[in-house]
Amino acid sequence: MPRRKSRIPAQDPGDTWVPRPRRRETPLGLLGHAATFLGSCVLGGVLLAGIVLPAAGAMGLGAKSGAESFESIPDDFKTPPLSQATQIYDAKGGLIAKVYERDRTVLTAEQMSPLIRKAQVDIEDARFYEHGAVDLKGVLRAITKNAESGSAVQGASTLTQQYVKNVNVEKAGDDLEAVREAQRKTLGRKIQELRYAIKLEEDLTKEQILTNYLNITFYGHQAYGIQAAAQRYFAKDAKDLTLPESAMLAGLVQNPSQYDPKLHPVAAQKRRDTVIDKMVENKHITADQAKEAKAAPLGLNYREPQNGCITAKAGMGFFCDYVRHVVKQDPAFGKSAAERKKLWDTGGLNIYTTLDPDKQNAAQNAVSTQVFVNDPVSAAMTMVEPGSGKILAMAQTRPYGLAKEKNETVVNYNVDAAMGGGLGFQPGSNFKPIVAAAALEAGLPPTQRYDAPNRIDWPTVSTCKGTWKNLKKGTKEGTVPNESAREVGPYELKEAMALSVNTYFVQMEQEIGLCAVEQMAGKLGITGKAGGDPLEEVPALGLGTQEVSPLTMANAYATFAARGVHCAPQAINRITTVEGKDVQVSAPHCESVMSEHTADVINTVLLGVTEKGGTARDLNLDDGRQIAAKTGTSDEKKSAWLTGYTGNLVGSVWLGSPGTKVPMRNIRIGGKYQAEVFGATGPGPIWQQAMSDAVRTVPDQQFTTTYIPDPPKKDGSCATPSTPPTGPTCTGTPNPGRTRGNETGRSWPSAPPSWPGDNGDQ
Repeated sequence: MPRRKSRIPAQDPGDTWVPRPRRRETPLGLLGHAATFLGSCVLGGVLLAGIVLPAAGAMGLGAKSGAESFESIPDDFKTPPLSQATQIYDAKGGLIAKVYERDRTVLTAEQMSPLIRKAQVDIEDARFYEHGAVDLKGVLRAITKNAESGSAVQGASTLTQQYVKNVNVEKAGDDLEAVREAQRKTLGRKIQELRYAIKLEEDLTKEQILTNYLNITFYGHQAYGIQAAAQRYFAKDAKDLTLPESAMLAGLVQNPSQYDPKLHPVAAQKRRDTVIDKMVENKHITADQAKEAKAAPLGLNYREPQNGCITAKAGMGFFCDYVRHVVKQDPAFGKSAAERKKLWDTGGLNIYTTLDPDKQNAAQNAVSTQVFVNDPVSAAMTMVEPGSGKILAMAQTRPYGLAKEKNETVVNYNVDAAMGGGLGFQPGSNFKPIVAAAALEAGLPPTQRYDAPNRIDWPTVSTCKGTWKNLKKGTKEGTVPNESAREVGPYELKEAMALSVNTYFVQMEQEIGLCAVEQMAGKLGITGKAGGDPLEEVPALGLGTQEVSPLTMANAYATFAARGVHCAPQAINRITTVEGKDVQVSAPHCESVMSEHTADVINTVLLGVTEKGGTARDLNLDDGRQIAAKTGTSDEKKSAWLTGYTGNLVGSVWLGSPGTKVPMRNIRIGGKYQAEVFGATGPGPIWQQAMSDAVRTVPDQQFTTTYIPDPPKKDGSCATPSTPPTGPTCTGTPNPGRTRGNETGRSWPSAPPSWPGDNGDQ
């Protein structure tokens, strides 16, 4: 007996299975061809039987269920939810990035050149408008041709059948096994495709099927659909394609790799000319038009695929990635994570964001000129609009990407881990205004005075759940110092904030309790650490030992500028589909979280930080407008901060090592040597440069301050301040502060937290 012939798939997506050719013919070989021809006819008969009789045993279906499946098909096949590219825009309409799972833009028939529609039909299915879902004449012709040649020389799939297969592949998405199953050439799958094709021909017009086909088909180089293909190879819209361009793209469909015009231009041109000949044969163009088209070069104007946030300019890649996290996490875009993921993956969105390109350029230029990408430390800055929560800029020194040799990273140092960031950084004294706000809301006056010695034991202090107690009194770990030996109280709030006196704020925490501090932090958007863990109720909380992100700090300070109104961070203004329909987005969420008086006092106190005697006394903007700010430096100078604001713009700058492993002493940053980095000397110049540039076209809007009497001299007599409009010129007598409790209760759960002993921000 002759050996059984092995089988291989045909070259066309819809071809039937055919025998592998032998090298030379023998009488037995000729007999084999005859058997092959007969077998092919039998196979064709089985396929047709499967169409007409859905209960065919090969399908394993009952007659009733088969008939029902024949009567209806999923809506996905009529109007498939094709994945498309999403465009992300800045606040002025500039494109930030184009992101997609598949680069595709769905078009209507009117948006496509008639030439590409004719060319695609002529080369793939010339009798498309004459036959139904199955071209019986084509099937018989293919069977005969393939049997005669002993090889796969001709396919029989109609354009409708190819479309059905493409829909199955599209629905499989990124599931490789599902894709293989959709492409598997089995009798059962072939019959199902034929059934769906028949039903589609009943429900849709030929023009609708062709339009769907041109939108779903793969043209190589990550281009799905004719619009993406026209843009990729010719940098133009599909409606503007010429005859030779249309012919080349139509020819790609059969085998995008073999006819790749970039890698195989000769093969691509030969295939193009074949399509042109087909168009002449079907009387869609004249012989003269064909001659002219064949004489034309390929004329490629190739554009590399531009996909993802990595393509964003001016450091906008990190904000682009933040937008992706917002869409996937905001319940406004779907009740479940699966729904939100589907929205993002399907794409086809126009996302209009809050990012201001001018402020982004100002921030990115400042961080990248003040700190070099190869420096041992990095910098990040976020700008926020008070009263709206809009994120206007998000910049950092290290570029967005995966190339370690270029110091690239995909970690966004400006945001929390859940939104694409890292574990955050200790803010140091940047946290002290939050303690002050909690104290004012608890009823303490702006003139609250504490003795604030140079060093004290961590005090016993109440928490939301009980009491915290220091078990290491008298040791270094059990005490907290001020930055300088000269910092010895008594102090009132404004002076203590200006000098950033640690012991003052620890005594304030003891007075009001840690629960009040934690609750105020939560109202300002600091609901936990950047890494996701809850804030720990320990006295070091008020001195900034628990990691946060620049966006969190900028948003918290924006509440002060907005007179106590806190707004959740907002990155998206509007979203529309490619059809122009609006997608619901979260409305701005703003609420008053403290009294206007409290906010006004904080504004006044932070204004003092930038005035004579304050830690940021040398800080100013080019136009001299009013600013308020607070510096911050963590333990061992591993992180330094400056968060400050005008009446309508807040900026928060972090400087340090992403892994907080580099103490910033005796260090060169941005080409400048610094013996020791503080909030005013490291982040300060970055903030000053960025904000000066950012406010050039912004009206000068001042924040609201209030009058705070000057403190008395240490002997109790009044100082000689400038006379305010109303009220006393000083407090008159020292304010001893309120009696602090001496509660006892729970002890350290482990070792006491590290204290930021160097956060005096001189």
